Amino acid sequence: MAFTRTELLAFQDALVPDLLGPGLRLLFVGINPGLWSAATGSHFARPGNRFYPALAAAGITDHLIRAGEGMAEEDRDHLISRGVGITNIVPRATARADELGPDELRAGARRLEEMIEALGPRVVAVAGISAYRVGFGRPKAQLGRQPERMGGAELWAVPNPSGLNAHHNVASLAAVYRQAALAAGITPAEPR
Repeated sequence: MAFTRTELLAFQDALVPDLLGPGLRLLFVGINPGLWSAATGSHFARPGNRFYPALAAAGITDHLIRAGEGMAEEDRDHLISRGVGITNIVPRATARADELGPDELRAGARRLEEMIEALGPRVVAVAGISAYRVGFGRPKAQLGRQPERMGGAELWAVPNPSGLNAHHNVASLAAVYRQAALAAGITPAEPR
């Protein structure tokens, strides 16, 4: 599946439904959906995004999820059955995360805290240290487990899986994501 730039721009400010289910243990939080994610209705869907390859490499999933054309129902069910959920700090889609202002990130962090209190995951992993620092008012935060909790959940700042993040590859993303998953009580999946 391929989209033209004009087709993608039609999804500016669209929303992507959260992926949530019963037994939520690990909630991954993106910065906000990209236009490709909005077009497909799937989080982290842009080709080249390393989120799902990192989940598979970390043993969080037992196979590589391919969300570039929309997530298959069996893949959605697999994530939910593993206790994994996905949401965003800011729910609206943009072409680039830097289109979001500090006020929008802070408002999104407050909304997220309310969501976490209601859902009760064990671990919340925010994927994007810069957005975490701004949204959560922690300008000196480092990657990894944070000293504070959110809504009763252990809070982690993990690397953004975007292909634009040159500081990390699938293996380094998987290592951090695996730590958060183990803290959430998610044991490595058996490959299919």
